[in-house]
Amino acid sequence: MRSARTTDRFARGAPCFAALIVALSGPALAQSQAETPGAHAPPKAHETDAALSALIPDAAVADPQGWALDTDAAHHAPDPATLPDVSALDGTPMPAIPGLTIAWPDSFDAPPIDLLTPDPDIDAAATVARDAGAVLDAAMPRGGWRGPLGADALVRHAGPGIDLVFPPGTVLPEMDDLADRFEGLSSLHTLGRTTDNLAQMTRRARDDVDLLLQILRMYGYYDAEVSENLVGLSSDAVIIQTAPAKPRKGRPAAAAITVRFEIVPGARYPLAAIALGDVAQSPDKTLLLTALKLKTGDPANTETIQAARDRLIDELGHIGYAFNKVGDPALSVDHAALNADLDIPAIIGGKYVFGHVTSSLPQFLNARHLQRIARFRAGRIYDRRLVDDFRQGILQTGIVGGVKIVPRETVAPTPTAPGVADIDVALTKGPQHSVTLQGGQSSGQGFYIEGSWEDRNKFPPEGMVGARGILGTREQLAGLTFRKSNFLARDQSFTADVYAQAQTTDAYNAHTLSATITLAKTSTLIFQKRWAYSFGFEVIATQELLAGSPPNSPFTTYFIAALPMKFGFDGSNNLLDPERGVRAAITVQPAISIQDGPKSSYVMTQFDGSTYQSVGHGVVLAERVRFASINGTSLVNIAPSQRLYAGGGASIRGYGYQDVGPKDASHNPVGGLSVAEFSLEARVKTGLMGGALSVVPFLDSGTAGATPTPTMRGAKFGAGLGVRYKTTFGPIRVDVGTPLNPSPGDSRIGVYIGLGQAF
Repeated sequence: MRSARTTDRFARGAPCFAALIVALSGPALAQSQAETPGAHAPPKAHETDAALSALIPDAAVADPQGWALDTDAAHHAPDPATLPDVSALDGTPMPAIPGLTIAWPDSFDAPPIDLLTPDPDIDAAATVARDAGAVLDAAMPRGGWRGPLGADALVRHAGPGIDLVFPPGTVLPEMDDLADRFEGLSSLHTLGRTTDNLAQMTRRARDDVDLLLQILRMYGYYDAEVSENLVGLSSDAVIIQTAPAKPRKGRPAAAAITVRFEIVPGARYPLAAIALGDVAQSPDKTLLLTALKLKTGDPANTETIQAARDRLIDELGHIGYAFNKVGDPALSVDHAALNADLDIPAIIGGKYVFGHVTSSLPQFLNARHLQRIARFRAGRIYDRRLVDDFRQGILQTGIVGGVKIVPRETVAPTPTAPGVADIDVALTKGPQHSVTLQGGQSSGQGFYIEGSWEDRNKFPPEGMVGARGILGTREQLAGLTFRKSNFLARDQSFTADVYAQAQTTDAYNAHTLSATITLAKTSTLIFQKRWAYSFGFEVIATQELLAGSPPNSPFTTYFIAALPMKFGFDGSNNLLDPERGVRAAITVQPAISIQDGPKSSYVMTQFDGSTYQSVGHGVVLAERVRFASINGTSLVNIAPSQRLYAGGGASIRGYGYQDVGPKDASHNPVGGLSVAEFSLEARVKTGLMGGALSVVPFLDSGTAGATPTPTMRGAKFGAGLGVRYKTTFGPIRVDVGTPLNPSPGDSRIGVYIGLGQAF
């Protein structure tokens, strides 16, 4: 009916449309015919094709509208006056329309509809499915919270107002780790809940659902389901808060709400198969699989898998495979079989030995010097761990801004012999000059400022020259230093130092010139040495006067030659801020002293030891002992500056510098031939200032003796409290101590400021 009507409208409108075309085109066509010179002449731009003009009748040109209406449809169309008025219909049957033979719809009688009888089997199955779904929804949320889990569920708190809920009897080995990870990454926990509205809380809870699913998949639970539920939600809640708060005007207080994440972990997928590329055909297959520490049946834990890949790469590089390529792990999860297949694509190539070291900046750090830094030699089996150590050793020089080390094949491996890989070192220069400035203050030593300047590569490679100075209330110093780092061997330095110094202490006044040369291997901030040593030769010319000497007493001149030697062991875990381990050092210094004619010789020996133990969360106990002795001559033959003293910030806190030990009649210290010291302190982290601030209660004791044998007879005790502020370069130390059994003239308070722990 619709198509018939649509077609009919198009037929009736066609004459009018044709008439319009002819009416608009007629004059132009007539003009075109009049101006056409011939039927076969090519038309001009303004002419109409003559063949088209010949198709238009003359009647259409003379009377376009009349010609258009002269059609059969127009002659037989009904008179509009005879058509019914549709707007006037009142429910009576519409009169027949001439030419219309199809009955109206209201004349049809629709047949009755018979309802289908339910199939008994289908109805029973639907009932069982509904009952089973209700039970399943109560026990296991699916696609949204359907719980809650029962009162016997396992609940882990992951922050204020946030609970992780597991079905009763859930055994999840990673539960503690899951809770810690979630707490650290949770949107609800990180962004806070005290000012959230319901929409924000709901959105963050849904984000946390995705986070929990991601963490569970990481552990191998690929069928886990998580739903969130808001517990304690009231109809008038506007603000979400975790503690009662005073209602604000115009904003009602909300009841406390707990977000419960109901977690059904499902089965933990094991690894069904492990593919490792070329490893299966390698002669070192057993060694590589041992390093992998991953086998079929292990959980499909992505962290464990990534760690296994890293171990495989490390072992390949460690046993000579210099150009191995290990791709990213890929897991194929089979939800039907409840397991996963692992593929770690590995192309291991052949084995290599080290070749020669080359330098991109031979005038800066030449290949010979770089080879000295390396802990490998040509011909040794390639080891990427040694290459990484080589990189750190180059950076430790302090003159390199960047380094890139790349092995380069020079001889290809064969089935019977390894290849050779040269080591190309690309260097970038770092800052060659440095300026440092530091200061401190302590009782007995006063205030001081120390500065230094260095050119670390004035004489390449690694030939440093520097100047330093101290300006203080009791000490002034100016010195020059030359140091050759990595001298003859890795981490070994040769140092030549000269300085002039003036000191005023409670024990003596001294004006000293000194020159020292030292060969040493000591710890650095990058490489903390387990064993260290130093050998030196020192000459000193000094004029000194005891502090208690009568007025206008002359200074005594001493010429001293000494051979200082030190051997140390460091088993601590950190150079500047140790928390566990043991340190020990022995110093032996034979010397010859010439004092305005008389000559004497003696040997100073000293033992230092310290231990560190973590005894609780954020608490470290540290203990220190020191014993020293001078043997071979009497006290009067030893320059005051070379005698042994106790007291001060690095000795017995609470007392002034050098103030513990033998004294003259005026209570001025005169030094001794022995020292015995003991210290105990607890370093307690407070959690303040981002965990950087610690408090340190301490107790020190000891004395200096007049005989070469160390003794605690007449020992002094000092106690106090310190603070430490941890920085990237070590802790800043402030200690305040007081003497527990002071002598006449001792100060009641000692203050000590410095860098690093006291010991």
